Amino acid sequence: MDINKYTYSGDRKFTINDFNANDTGEFDLKNSCMPLFDDNLTRLEAFQDQLYADGKDGILIILQAMDAAGKDGAIKHVFSGLNPAGVDVFNFKQPTDDELMHDYLWRGLKNVPRRGKIAIFNRSYYEDVLVAKVHKLYLTQNLPDRCKTENVIEKRYDHIKHYEQYLWENGITVIKFFLQISKDEQKKQLMERIDDPSKNWKFSKSDFLERRHWDEYQDAYEKAINETAAEKCPWYVIPSDKRWYARFLISEIVVKRFREIDPKYPKLSPEAENDMQAFRGSLT
Repeated sequence: MDINKYTYSGDRKFTINDFNANDTGEFDLKNSCMPLFDDNLTRLEAFQDQLYADGKDGILIILQAMDAAGKDGAIKHVFSGLNPAGVDVFNFKQPTDDELMHDYLWRGLKNVPRRGKIAIFNRSYYEDVLVAKVHKLYLTQNLPDRCKTENVIEKRYDHIKHYEQYLWENGITVIKFFLQISKDEQKKQLMERIDDPSKNWKFSKSDFLERRHWDEYQDAYEKAINETAAEKCPWYVIPSDKRWYARFLISEIVVKRFREIDPKYPKLSPEAENDMQAFRGSLT
């Protein structure tokens, strides 16, 4: 399928108010894309095995979104079939005291995947140009005054863009997803956490308080995407009111990026090939 309409690589502006979070592309019903989704999951398993064996490339998948947009569900449904030995998931919650004593990219850098593996960031270092921007957290952090200027967020956009280029040049492909949910759908999802006993455990007071800053967050996401989108590291904006379509679209994009990487099983040296054949005959 054509994913260009969801891809922002710096050549066009992303306008969040013009984006349809309820879009389902060419599919009207969930069942119409499920066979394709299942095929993608099978392909992902095969690609991951080749990536792990090849050991040349690493993949960092970033999921950013407003609360209740479906990040956890996307991880569960799209990536749960992967070999656990080759994938790590990291949740970026409120920074710990130790993390706050380092530069803001540190907690991301220490979890970048080794080559051959996949790392999935549920939220990421982008929180430092999102929630940090909305609440001006940099003003209350233990930083020297020279780091608390009015353009601190603009500087961080540059840091992040250069950092992701650095990762690309060191064998790490960064795949960034923004799961866009409408305000009405977020309200529905948050209400379910109150009304459905099986979802009460998901209730978080902070999710409801942060909703009061909806417009500010929309502006922060739009700005972050436009300032950090790049040809080698684009943003993929995923319409997420329909969870089934969001998950299918994420699987489609990850498969596409795997095809571009094109991992291969390594070829044995002539010596190793000879040894293998010799041991074949020794097995009894």
